[in-house]
Amino acid sequence: MSPAQPQSIPELREAVLEGAFGPLPGELAVTSAFYVHHTTRLAGSQVTYRNQYALLRSGDAFGACSFEPGDLTPDFCAEASGHTLDTLIRHESAPVRIAALDAYLGRVRPHRDAEDAETVTLPTGTPEARAGARDAAVAGLLDTAPGAKVALIGVVNPLVAAIRERGGVPLPCDFNLRTTNWGDPVTDDMAEVLAEADAVVATGMTLMNGSFDRILEHCRKHGIPLVVYAQTGSAVARAFLGAGVTGLSAEPFPFSQFSADETALYRYRAERI
Repeated sequence: MSPAQPQSIPELREAVLEGAFGPLPGELAVTSAFYVHHTTRLAGSQVTYRNQYALLRSGDAFGACSFEPGDLTPDFCAEASGHTLDTLIRHESAPVRIAALDAYLGRVRPHRDAEDAETVTLPTGTPEARAGARDAAVAGLLDTAPGAKVALIGVVNPLVAAIRERGGVPLPCDFNLRTTNWGDPVTDDMAEVLAEADAVVATGMTLMNGSFDRILEHCRKHGIPLVVYAQTGSAVARAFLGAGVTGLSAEPFPFSQFSADETALYRYRAERI
């Protein structure tokens, strides 16, 4: 691991602003800003997922961040287009900062051009078929023995099923769900599941709410594999490969749920530290 590799989100932000990853972000502008409110209920599920996304387009890249209701309002779009990325990386709103950071890192090194990325094509099909293929690809990044306890920080029901199919025991944690589709209790105490876990799968949502750095530090300290399942913030999470993150499923915008046609996700693997 390079000594210069950031160890936290604040360190990454400062490195980007100083030009450590490429051109200064003040040289790159945002063309478009989007606020997306999206809901999904898969067939047979009792759960409606409610998602909010901030999206920023810069050049040929989209930066994205998911957030909780009330963390951002749609009027941010009116002020974001035309700004340079350095301004938005310093924004007072955490979702805007992460989306801008993601846009920058995705622009200077697109996933589609990354030599260390494995492209996985999600098939044309229904939401259920595409979600199943996506979450099987995520679970395929786990290198754990049968019976291993896997903390799932941010519950996605098809991913719970995919972990079980690989012989793992999911330990679900989420702020918004109380049970999985199969009645498993879901805790909102991240420390509880981390203390038991042999491996961790965390969603990109953790990048915004401040829990990512805590998860990263825990996994580094205990030598536990950490797989990040990132639609939003995928290029941000990639910056920590080899610095705590051992596997990454990166799915830049447009996400699989916004299309019925073939789309790509990109899998990365790194050695444990």
